[in-house]
Amino acid sequence: MQRHIPALAGIGLLVLLVLMSSSLFIVSQGEQALVLRFGAVADPEHPIKGPGLHAKKPFIEDVVRYDARLLDVDPPAEQLILADQKRIEVDTYTRFRIVNPLLFYQAVRTEEAAKARLREIVNNSARRVLGNVTLPSVLSPEREQIMHEIQQQVNEAAKALGVDVVDVRIRRADLPAETSQAIFRRMESERQREAAEARAQGAERAQQIRSGAERERTVILAEAQRDSQVLRGQGDNDANKVYAEAYSQDPQFFSFYRSLQAYKQSLADSNTTYLLSPDSDFFKYFSKSPEHR
Repeated sequence: MQRHIPALAGIGLLVLLVLMSSSLFIVSQGEQALVLRFGAVADPEHPIKGPGLHAKKPFIEDVVRYDARLLDVDPPAEQLILADQKRIEVDTYTRFRIVNPLLFYQAVRTEEAAKARLREIVNNSARRVLGNVTLPSVLSPEREQIMHEIQQQVNEAAKALGVDVVDVRIRRADLPAETSQAIFRRMESERQREAAEARAQGAERAQQIRSGAERERTVILAEAQRDSQVLRGQGDNDANKVYAEAYSQDPQFFSFYRSLQAYKQSLADSNTTYLLSPDSDFFKYFSKSPEHR
């Protein structure tokens, strides 16, 4: 009998540890909990919201824990239609906190279910609010007021879930990709049209400048030729006057000088052959006869 005492003591200690582990639980910092008895909340008036060691009845009571910190909801982007019939893609995020664990348990039971409900609430509220504003308002400082209105509507609807919506933000509000591409193509076509127009204007201006320059060139050449003809005429006139004065002073010398110039020009080419009479006036200064001089 004495030999079975240690074994019984060990079994009793094990049973005691099991009972203690089943009747004691710890709520950590950042958590809140509900004690459930056969699936119903054991003490609806006193949910556990602080950290510490707590007791429950073993085997008939369970503990469900909820996060007491801020939680995020990050739904996928949704396409919404604004008051001016513009379609935009809106990407939002929401931050909330569980403030009534009992109501939360009764409404959605789990955090994932609560996030799914909040995604639906945020989407519906965003559609209602953004359906009454235009695209310039969404892209202007009015955006802050729009987000505040969405948050108010979401928070009002989320109270039935036992949560408090702390913030709702529009992270991105863009035109759909196909709309953006159409706008980019239209802008590109517009820029190309403006560039073609600018090139045409430049070509027209260049042609005007070239025509003006050609006209000025023609005028300048004509004036230069006119002036040169005038100067040439004046020079010939002056030369004739000089020749006339020289001829009047010594006609015989002038005749001899002009003949020398004629010889020089006509006999400059050694391959030139002349057939003239010896008594020709052209060779009168080559003759020895005084009458030919």
